[in-house]
Amino acid sequence: MKKILIINGHPNPDSFNFAIAESYKKGADASGAQVETITIADLNFNPNLKFGYQKRTELEPDLLESWEKIKRADHLVWIHPVWWGGLPAVAKGFIDRLFLPGMAFQYRENSVWWDKLLKGKTAHIITTLDQPGWFYRFSFGRPSVNQLKKSTLGFCGVKPVKVSYIGIIKNSDEKQRKKWLEKVYNFGVRNK
Repeated sequence: MKKILIINGHPNPDSFNFAIAESYKKGADASGAQVETITIADLNFNPNLKFGYQKRTELEPDLLESWEKIKRADHLVWIHPVWWGGLPAVAKGFIDRLFLPGMAFQYRENSVWWDKLLKGKTAHIITTLDQPGWFYRFSFGRPSVNQLKKSTLGFCGVKPVKVSYIGIIKNSDEKQRKKWLEKVYNFGVRNK
């Protein structure tokens, strides 16, 4: 049985991202997968990495519980909007506070290399846009995807990482949104 963790990085519970997360969950549940969720906006934690990596800030209980979920998962599903080319601040803060040396990766002593401590996990990034995905990719270089897929998940050993764009959200109608939710439901059924 595949263990899937859905991580919702949108701070607004009335957003379409919440419908996307729920649709994926329904599909994964229907497939018989074991599904857990993290709604970052519901967590009680300081998203600011106050001391950088010079001094460890103790992890709050919600972050400790989130890390246990990440460790248990085989497949991570990240759902978030693109704002100013990047992740919402609370999602970035979640990563800053939790994907730490000794947990997600480990630098080797006297070396430029590191050990990837999340090897064996896969991921799927489902991101919403107010522009076509191709435009985001070719005009801006898809900075949020590069950050999450390459600089975070890949750096920590998660691969492969699939990316799906959903949009244009701001101009979408109910019929279009229903099609997107069906597509995401099928991602869940296929555990992708």
